This record gives sequence, structure tokens and C-alpha cells, in this order.
Amino acid sequence: MQRFLTPLALAIALAFTSACATASIKPGDVEAAIAAAKAANKKAASVGYEWRDAGKMIKKAEALAKKGELEKAMKLAEMAKFQGEMAYKQYEEQKNAGPRF
Repeated sequence: MQRFLTPLALAIALAFTSACATASIKPGDVEAAIAAAKAANKKAASVGYEWRDAGKMIKKAEALAKKGELEKAMKLAEMAKFQGEMAYKQYEEQKNAGPRF
């Protein structure tokens, strides 16, 4: 029973925390998140590892922000930033990859 209650309590706490956090999103927060996503994507693109959807996510986040849908825009910007960061990490991990004879 305790194994079930701990994850359930954690899930409820996270849901409550995220609901409170998203209610106070400001346009400036979204602009900063989009700028961070652009920077991460630019860094990945500079080494030729830009992931396919990151740029699309950034454009959609900008459009949503203009419409006032800040919560959705913030989520997309954060996802785009994550993709940019992971793309650069992939580059770092694979830059010396090659056949080993």
C-alpha cells in the first residue's frame, strides 16, 4: 500500500505545483524562454546538429505568445530548448564516432 501512496502523493504534489506555476506565466517569461530556445537551437545548428522540429516549435511558440496563449507557448519553448540542448549534447558525444578497426 505504501508503494502506491508515495507515487500518488508525488503526482498530486507535482500537479498542484505545475498548476500554480503556469497560472503566473508572464509575457516576459515566455519571451525569455523563446530566446533561450533560439540560443540553444543556434548552438546546435552551428555544429550541424540542429534537430528537425526545434525550429518549428520556436515559430509556433512565438505565434502562440502573440495570441496570448502563454502556457502553450511556454511549454513549446521549453521543449525546443531541450531539443537544442540535446542536439548539441549528441554532437559532443558523437563528434569522434567512426569505425574502429
